Amino acid sequence: MKRILLLVAVVVPVMAAAVYSRTRPTTGSAGAAVPADLKIAVEKKNPWTGLKLNNDPDQFQFVITSDRTGGHRAKVFSRAVHQINLLQPEFVITVGDLIEGYTQKQDVMEDMWKEFDGYVKQLQMPFFYVPGNHDMANRELLEYWGGRYGRNYYHFVYKNVLFLTLNSQTPTGGISAEQNAYAKKALDDNAGARWTLVFVHKPLWTAPDLEKNGWAEMERNLAGRKYTVFCGHVHHYRKYSRNGMNYYQLATTGGGSRMRGVEYGEFDQVAWITMRPDGPLIANILLDGIYPENMQLPDTDEKGVERRGKPAPTQPFKGRVTFEGKPVAGATVRFSRVDSNAPNRPRYVADGLTGEDGTFRVTTHTAFDGIPVGDYKVTVVQTDGYDPSAARKANKLPARYADARTTPLRVTVKAGENMVELELMK
Repeated sequence: MKRILLLVAVVVPVMAAAVYSRTRPTTGSAGAAVPADLKIAVEKKNPWTGLKLNNDPDQFQFVITSDRTGGHRAKVFSRAVHQINLLQPEFVITVGDLIEGYTQKQDVMEDMWKEFDGYVKQLQMPFFYVPGNHDMANRELLEYWGGRYGRNYYHFVYKNVLFLTLNSQTPTGGISAEQNAYAKKALDDNAGARWTLVFVHKPLWTAPDLEKNGWAEMERNLAGRKYTVFCGHVHHYRKYSRNGMNYYQLATTGGGSRMRGVEYGEFDQVAWITMRPDGPLIANILLDGIYPENMQLPDTDEKGVERRGKPAPTQPFKGRVTFEGKPVAGATVRFSRVDSNAPNRPRYVADGLTGEDGTFRVTTHTAFDGIPVGDYKVTVVQTDGYDPSAARKANKLPARYADARTTPLRVTVKAGENMVELELMK
């Protein structure tokens, strides 16, 4: 079922006689002060829960968009602009991958950025750029960014909240020493900020060497203050907790995705952030739930990336995983092929997530389309839900099932319907 957030300009009276005026606060039925901007008849008994309005002057709302590109799909981001205008945040910020990039041709760069800028210029509020790997894939794109937008990392302060934007696409593969020095100064200069919000494209904290990619230094710079980090890149929603702080990896706003839904962290979204005095409140709003009053989104001319070549046809495939006879829930099941020329490097092809009864459906290209005919090695990793990287750190199953080089599980996919029982043992 699609989630429908119907945004219609309406006037809802508090009661028939309620009007706005600049009066002094009066006392409500429970002894609470009536806000100065609210005029309302208060009696001994009243049909409301209270009169303290949710309008703290230090509170504000903004939107974060995630990856638009990386195999972008037609008419998603361009429509998201209109949907964001319906939400009316104070401003919009991104976590990068705005163009397909990966080109050295100046005319192609120009066309890509003109297209993107044409969309965000339709926003009724400011848009803050943050670069992704597609935006700065090579020296030419980096120089083009500089000529068009200037800085590729910067900061600003709004209502005593520090916004720190970073560039994870550097020659060092992460946050450069110069960038860390800049961040430290910005943090020191704003030591009294009530909160710090960090925006970076890649989830650098998942890399094997955080000293090498500069994230360890960044976290040392952030130590001792309240902060939240937002990123994208993986096209998969996930929440991390590090050093007692929350890190959010957003899904997509049009980027390549198999779109299997919330369970897989694969959906188009914007993150609606309400910055409260006690920290940010995150509401993940799916784009398929934002409609105007006529329930019709405008058509756009945004084209998507066409798949090169003809994808291998897939066969319907379902399965079930048990461990010592009991169903395994929340496990990521991955199918890999072994190339005879590189037997130690199995090639991932498809995957699925098990439900409460241990059953799963397989996806290769689009949601639950099955898998091509062939022989596969199968790995099973049980963590806290779908894990596209099949991380083994928190695996609840025997380690041999987590690695395609050691797993004893084998499957042959044939033409037609396929069903397999994967029985795991200690």
